[in-house]
Amino acid sequence: MTDLVLSQLSDLFRIGLIVALVVTMRRTAPVTGRVLPLVLGVAFVAVMIPVTMPSTSSHSGDAIIAGLVSNSIILALVLACAEVIARVRR
Repeated sequence: MTDLVLSQLSDLFRIGLIVALVVTMRRTAPVTGRVLPLVLGVAFVAVMIPVTMPSTSSHSGDAIIAGLVSNSIILALVLACAEVIARVRR
């Protein structure tokens, strides 16, 4: 499971989707809020990638659980970077 999470943390497609999720959330926050779009986006990416790109090395349930963990870690890092960028711009 650890190897699966580590491999997902370095997946550029996954990182790009999470970055796009944060950018979209920041633009639409006054209308849709912040928490719900982020939670649903993290879950969507965690399910979408294993379902559309099946791998033979692990069970899809394990890949989805590992995806939730890795997406949460990536999201925390991207949100921290976005906050730093927002503070520097002010």
